[in-house]
Amino acid sequence: MHTDTRNLENNSLIQGDICIVGAGAAGISIALDWKDTAYKVILLEGGGFEYEDQVQDLMSGTTSGQRYFPLRSTRLHYFGGATGHWAGMCSPFDPIDFIDRSWVPYSGWPISREDLDPYYSKAHVPLQLGPYEYELEYWDKELPNLNPLPFDEKVVWNKMWQFSTANFGSLYKDDLVAARNIELCTYAHATSIRLKDGSSEVDHIVIKNHAGKTHRVRAKHYLLACGTLQNTRLLLASNDQRPEGLGNDHDLVGRFFMEHLEIPVADLWMADPFPTDLYSWKYGHTKAAAELAITAAIQEKEHILNGTLSLRPLVHGKHTKARMDTWQNEDPRKSMDNMFRSWDEALAAGKLEKGAIERAFELNIRIEQCPNPESRLTLTREKDALGVPRTNLNWALTGLDKYSVRRIAELIGQQAGLSGTGRVQLREFLRDKNDSSFPDTTNGGWHHMGTTRMSTDPKNGVVDPECRVHGIPNLHIAGAACYPTSGAPNPTLTLTALSLRLSDRVKALLKRPV
Repeated sequence: MHTDTRNLENNSLIQGDICIVGAGAAGISIALDWKDTAYKVILLEGGGFEYEDQVQDLMSGTTSGQRYFPLRSTRLHYFGGATGHWAGMCSPFDPIDFIDRSWVPYSGWPISREDLDPYYSKAHVPLQLGPYEYELEYWDKELPNLNPLPFDEKVVWNKMWQFSTANFGSLYKDDLVAARNIELCTYAHATSIRLKDGSSEVDHIVIKNHAGKTHRVRAKHYLLACGTLQNTRLLLASNDQRPEGLGNDHDLVGRFFMEHLEIPVADLWMADPFPTDLYSWKYGHTKAAAELAITAAIQEKEHILNGTLSLRPLVHGKHTKARMDTWQNEDPRKSMDNMFRSWDEALAAGKLEKGAIERAFELNIRIEQCPNPESRLTLTREKDALGVPRTNLNWALTGLDKYSVRRIAELIGQQAGLSGTGRVQLREFLRDKNDSSFPDTTNGGWHHMGTTRMSTDPKNGVVDPECRVHGIPNLHIAGAACYPTSGAPNPTLTLTALSLRLSDRVKALLKRPV
């Protein structure tokens, strides 16, 4: 069932068993998991089924600290969310990502990789991925020419990826609209969460739209799935009953924002051509590919963060503009056009390059960000058209981030030399070991994580190991905001798995046969 809330009588009450706020990868995956059950599911989407500037403007905000993309253009505010413009790169977090690492401040999850494994497998279904297999040995039997570089396996390993082309908006709209137990409400932008008088339970969520309508949504359980920044904003803006916002008794909501640093760090000049398809991929065609990763033992020995290195032909890489430069338009469509245009220009320029450079590769790192309480999202005094305070994102990096980036590049360089593969030249910004700063061209991955982190102790996190907000028994958070650390892989596979795990937990709480 589909309801356009602009057409409802003002101050309508929408009721169900569960209310899912947000219809991106997390929210839609949860809704599909409840399809054809005995429960009434309310799925709220703040926009419609297509891009609209007026709706997109609700995402606007400001930034400070390390240079970042315009917040307005980092997400898509309509049905399907960021799956409408994602690259589809999927790989699970590594076991080391979940443990308490003495050299990484604030690290450690209250769950393990083993806890997520069955949900990783389950997440492959909505993401339309292949088998839950991420070992080179498996894919080497399935695909031709996956020859790994001859590096010491005790130092470097090949982390495998699969690639999704799933656009949730086009894939799942009809199924959800036709579902007998699901009410998909569009133009239902959540503006505040209200608690029951004298209680710590949520009573209802207020939704508004540009037609001037205000409605209430009441359910037994509420699952926030509108993305890391908007989940956080909604908690902070729900401050009528609790001035600090909901879930924020210990001033943690909005803190520990994390991104993936994605930066060209070095050039690998090969001694001889190395025939392999293992490290290259083409959108819509490649089933699996690898990036170079540092083993857990070496991460611990070197006291570095977890990261991977991809290889791009230097004939193209040397002409490619930083995404932080090309993605600066407030309109995500124009930013994407700018980025694709710069890639086309780089490909054209690369065709003119001849000689030894044809055997050279640009090494691009993707690395987790060290958890940092000063990296945070806060409310500003400015309000959007629906009366919700806008946000400021202060992206703050640390010395461990810079050290880890440099050291991973050095380790790959050592392996290239020892194996006779070639030589690695570090980029200039890494050559001064006393410089912990990053250039303004440092890219993020548009990966928002960590602002409502998970912990067994409410003094150290916003949600518990079941992704339930501490102290509010019927309010839950789905998605990457719950990550205590960010790992090296793109977040969508893990956030989908974590959301499906949350879905199971809420089913158990309702105590009905499903």
